[in-house]
Amino acid sequence: MSADVESTAEQEKTELPQPPEDRAPEDRAPEEQPAGEPVSRRAVKGEEGGQPYGLPGKPFARGPFLFGLVGGLGVLTAIAIAQMVVASLSTIVLVVVAMFLAVGLNPAVESLQRRGVTRRGAITIVFAGVIVAFVLFGLAIVPPVSKQLTEFVNAVPGYITELSNHPTLRQLDADYQILPQLRTFVTSTLGPSLATGIMGAGLVVLNGVFTTVTLLVLMLYFLGSLHTIKDYLLKLVPASRRPRTRAISEEILGGIGGYVAGNVLISVIAGVLTWIFLSIAGVQYALALALVVALTDLIPLVGATIGAVLVTGVALLESLPAGIACAIFFVIYQQIENYFIYPRVMKRSVDVTPAVTVIAALFGGALLGIVGALLAIPVAAAISLIIREIVLPRQDHA
Repeated sequence: MSADVESTAEQEKTELPQPPEDRAPEDRAPEEQPAGEPVSRRAVKGEEGGQPYGLPGKPFARGPFLFGLVGGLGVLTAIAIAQMVVASLSTIVLVVVAMFLAVGLNPAVESLQRRGVTRRGAITIVFAGVIVAFVLFGLAIVPPVSKQLTEFVNAVPGYITELSNHPTLRQLDADYQILPQLRTFVTSTLGPSLATGIMGAGLVVLNGVFTTVTLLVLMLYFLGSLHTIKDYLLKLVPASRRPRTRAISEEILGGIGGYVAGNVLISVIAGVLTWIFLSIAGVQYALALALVVALTDLIPLVGATIGAVLVTGVALLESLPAGIACAIFFVIYQQIENYFIYPRVMKRSVDVTPAVTVIAALFGGALLGIVGALLAIPVAAAISLIIREIVLPRQDHA
């Protein structure tokens, strides 16, 4: 009797529902699943009371095929990015130059702000000065060039008449029919080539005007939003490093601005002195030639030499004494500029040794031409500052 009672109690005990924590996760009802347990591991039933979906299987094995597929997609992505960069290189260079000029003109804007002018007014004054400089350069260069071309075109018939009346040329024409062949060459080959060349030159001029206008507009936008751009980029730096990063970036931007201002000042000095000398020497188009010297003097290392050679060549075409005088003047002036003017002007702006300056200008010129040579020296100064303030202290504490 007692045995039957015990067996009945054990059977009822086994038939009683187990508490949720004593059952396996897959045997629990959906409402009994723990709140923190993933849905994929719950015994989810269908809308019509179907079977549970079950547990997810093992992840796919990362075999060599999947590894090669991902690697190939990475290589193709890198090639596509490189092609996009190459295709838009001219635009990238234009944006970089505009930003460089905006940073270089920013000290002048801040100087006007310190004198009580609002930033918008200071930007307007500086930008108007840049526009006036471009207009003056165009007015000084275009009229002499157009006048020379007009005089040459008007003198061509006289040159042809003189050649046709020359006895030696007349004898050669009688023997070899040179003039008819020359007329045939001019009408059939030279004329279409000149027309194509003139159209190409016109397109180059239009492209240059469009590029200049775009550069000025970008420079104006960058100059107006320079502080906003700096604050936005500093937000990408961790908060603990922002003060040091801000100080280093301000030092770099100050060096770039000082370099641009110093380089422009040196070019202005070269242009003014050249204009005074050419006016005294009686060389034609003294102002235009002085502007050429000032423009080429912006190019590091070789710019002053290029301008001197061009002006000396033009002076030699006018008279031999004027050309010799120009050559002597430029030799003396370049020594004064290299050893007195340039070190004093650049002393507080760019802290770069002369050897690094030469190497940076050579590399910049090889990579991006004149633009690279202009940007190379401030970039070298920025890299030197970063190495001195960040890399070397870490090496000392390593």
